Amino acid sequence: MVREWDPRTASSDEVASVLDTLNAVLAADLPQDPPWRESSLREYLSEVMPGERRISWVAQAEPGPDGGPGPILGHVHVLLLGDIGVLEVLVHPDIRRTGLGRELVLLAARRVYQEGFQSIGVEVVGDTPAIAFYESLGFTREYVETRSVLDLGAVDWPALAQMATGIGAGYHLEFCPGGPPDDLIEAYARAKAEVRDVDDGELRPSSYDPQRLRDSLDTLHRRGMKPYIVLAQHEHSGEVAGLTEVVVPAQHPTRADQYDTIVVQDHRGYGIDRAIKARMLLELRSAEPTLAEVQTWNAQANEAMLKVNAELGYRPDREWCEYSVDVAELVHRLDAAR
Repeated sequence: MVREWDPRTASSDEVASVLDTLNAVLAADLPQDPPWRESSLREYLSEVMPGERRISWVAQAEPGPDGGPGPILGHVHVLLLGDIGVLEVLVHPDIRRTGLGRELVLLAARRVYQEGFQSIGVEVVGDTPAIAFYESLGFTREYVETRSVLDLGAVDWPALAQMATGIGAGYHLEFCPGGPPDDLIEAYARAKAEVRDVDDGELRPSSYDPQRLRDSLDTLHRRGMKPYIVLAQHEHSGEVAGLTEVVVPAQHPTRADQYDTIVVQDHRGYGIDRAIKARMLLELRSAEPTLAEVQTWNAQANEAMLKVNAELGYRPDREWCEYSVDVAELVHRLDAAR
């Protein structure tokens, strides 16, 4: 049975069942990734930025012999933002190749089409069955990043401490757990608006103005995701010259996610990028003692940041691909195949 599903009002058993399917998918496709936990999972699945909406469906097995509800074996949600619907589909490995994935994509695509959106995007992990699945549906690859993972147990901490001090004169670094201080919000947003080290397209938009930045930080906290920031401030002007962001999710707290790393154009060449990322890792060692890994994504053409990450100890792991498709064409193709 496939039905629309609201994680805000779903039972705890249903949320736990979605988690079981998610972890089964991870074990099959990304066995080196840590399993997710139920902590704040309901909030992770339901909280969105102002002006955005998330619509979800689940595929639930028939009731068991005792008459109790069957497990949730499939889940799809689509995030409606800007002019695109961003799709995420989970199907338990035990029931792949049964047509359930196509059925879930069709449900979401029809809703996106009815809502007046033109296209659907999806993030697809390289070397997983999802690549062939989405390409068979007519999705085309638009963008590729490399995911790299840093094992904190293998870090050379004395060398890292030296890197954190290797910044030109006239700058100082500030560690900001929870987000930038309010008196620096506008300068912080200006730095993000001017340039980004990685332009990762529409699927993960950054926050380029002060209010959106505040909203983004509020949303992260509501989703159970703790942001940490290190910024480089230019002492003469007071401007934010560089910044790096890491988020520790309650759902997988042993592996943190790197978000934006930015160095403003006029302040490049002073060692800011390496210093702020090294300082971040040093701070996380104290702030998050159970943290074991940090994962980051970089454009393959971004040689400068890939070099910095390699010096810090990151190792390339997987390709992370963004695919898209015209929603009307997708609905037509899936309807015709039924």
